[in-house]
Amino acid sequence: MVLKPRQEHILRAVVEEYIASGSPVGSLHLSEACDFDVGPSTIRSDLAHLEDEGLLAHPHTSAGRVPTDSGYRYYVDALVREHRERSAPPQPADRERARMEIDEALRETADALSRVTTMLAVVSAPSLACTSIRHIEVLALQPRVVMVVVITSSGRVSKRVFRFDQAVDEGLAEFARVYLNERLSGAQLGSRLVESAFNSPDLQRRERDFLAALRPAFTVVAGLDAEGLHVGGTLRLAESLAAQGVPNLNQLLEMLEERFNLLELLYEALRQDDVYLRIGREMRPPWLQSCSLVAASYGVASRNLGTVSVLGPTRMDYQRVIGAVRASADSLSELLEEIW
Repeated sequence: MVLKPRQEHILRAVVEEYIASGSPVGSLHLSEACDFDVGPSTIRSDLAHLEDEGLLAHPHTSAGRVPTDSGYRYYVDALVREHRERSAPPQPADRERARMEIDEALRETADALSRVTTMLAVVSAPSLACTSIRHIEVLALQPRVVMVVVITSSGRVSKRVFRFDQAVDEGLAEFARVYLNERLSGAQLGSRLVESAFNSPDLQRRERDFLAALRPAFTVVAGLDAEGLHVGGTLRLAESLAAQGVPNLNQLLEMLEERFNLLELLYEALRQDDVYLRIGREMRPPWLQSCSLVAASYGVASRNLGTVSVLGPTRMDYQRVIGAVRASADSLSELLEEIW
């Protein structure tokens, strides 16, 4: 879709006026409030064209226009292009505390981002799929219960408990601990090296069967896990959506409590090198289609390790939110570069 510069200017003015006021925007208001150097009749013609293109809608109860999801999309794509050309202002971060504990830095980022945007902020911890193994413990907790602990290079600790039908020989558990540390120390989770360690021809059948039972502890589903999500501002999101009369609000908040519902969205964002945007009906879950998601990934050495995101109503201040999300992601990337 190609718009004339004036039509783009008018679309931007309608979106920003609607975001600020929540009321439909008319041609007379635009001609008086904005400097377009054209009369109201020309603005009305451009508004009609934008409506024909599906970028604006015309409520029956008003002479003004409101943005559609496609209108928001056109607007935020232009914002992203502008943000590429200039650096966003840095967000304050407590670097000393962050050096001591990465998770605390992620928690602080989620809380600060929620305060800045007055919306729901979600920050995912470095993906286990993007980190390497530092140490492995295989512990026989009970005769038929074994726990596998995996410590990664990012400081994350993953625990998995396995129950067996018969008692497990403690010598077998000790073998697994020594063998897995020898073969997997330094290996990236999800790599072929991890797979080959469990399928080595040097393993006896008893050892192979036991390791196969422990294999799920080294499998990362979708690259993210619900325990690694830091969420701030659920109440702020609820208040914002309630003020806009969003339906099914209780159902949406219940879904957000089950954090795994956010994983699919964040996994898609993790694979993007630029700002990731989903507006209204662009999000598949029906309970999210009254919202928009703005996300950016952070990481080190050209590797995306986690995401910073904001979820809010479609009528949000996209320029401010995109800048805040991008700045927070850049700050975390700088922080991890220093720590690692």
